[in-house]
Amino acid sequence: MQQRAGYGMLLPRPILGKTILFKLFRQRKHNQIIVDRQYAALTSLARTPYFYTDLDVPDTVMGRFEMLTLVLILFFRRTAKSERSGQELAQEIIDAFFTDIDHSIRELGVGDQSVPKRMKKFAGMFYGRLESYSAAIDADEREQLALALRRNIYPDAGAGAPTMEKLAAWTIGAEKALTAITEDEVASGHLVILAPGGDTA
Repeated sequence: MQQRAGYGMLLPRPILGKTILFKLFRQRKHNQIIVDRQYAALTSLARTPYFYTDLDVPDTVMGRFEMLTLVLILFFRRTAKSERSGQELAQEIIDAFFTDIDHSIRELGVGDQSVPKRMKKFAGMFYGRLESYSAAIDADEREQLALALRRNIYPDAGAGAPTMEKLAAWTIGAEKALTAITEDEVASGHLVILAPGGDTA
């Protein structure tokens, strides 16, 4: 059969196409395994009982949100110094984080029209904390960090709220420990943040 002029390069090549699609699928599956592994490790650390029994974080829905936010901030600060693969992983992690928030909001019975507004609020909370905590960590100002943590974790408690100095001390220590994490550990989803009490998780 005669081939129409100019259309040869537009004809699909099934064998090559299948090979490329298989490679892309395998790569995406591999990447998702890395994302899932790293996100699970971060969320598991944020649920560590020690934070709630010894470091004055309230064991409430918002208390757990605050802890996961803090853990993710430490993760993002480390991956910001990484190669491209680490930064791409960080984007996948933040996407997973906000997907979880979206699901949680919907499970509470919030209507579809109200979800975007709630999501915008949580995004603002997250990035506001990223900015204020980073400023204190960069300056190695434990007292400044403790005040920021106290303000966010206990917004309505007033003078009776815990000082959050112990949580601030853990945060700065964990940040410093992350300098020893290698690029291979970051890229493979094996980044480990120092757990409270001196262990790692």
